Amino acid sequence: MGLTKSEKFTDSQNELANIAKVLGHPARIAILQHLFNSKNCICGDLVESIGLAQPTISQHLKELKKLGLIKGEIEGTSICYCIDQKKWKEIGNLLIQFLEYQDSTSEAC
Repeated sequence: MGLTKSEKFTDSQNELANIAKVLGHPARIAILQHLFNSKNCICGDLVESIGLAQPTISQHLKELKKLGLIKGEIEGTSICYCIDQKKWKEIGNLLIQFLEYQDSTSEAC
């Protein structure tokens, strides 16, 4: 059986691509910004604030949670979401390393 496309690339390349994919939707950026500004919130707050339907918000939260950027705790009948600060810093460091990457053998264009 042949390699899958992701097996052709390094773990780091696959991880960066996954991060970019998750951060590549403006609704997810808006959700993250809302969580940073409010420190925590429930899904209903996001629906009001961002103006998208509950199922749409839930799907975006699922993707952010799968990446590990957010975590959620059940509080009664609601889930309170917040930024996972440790993962946020880890992803930030990966992105900084990538954006500052320079191949010492290549010349500038």
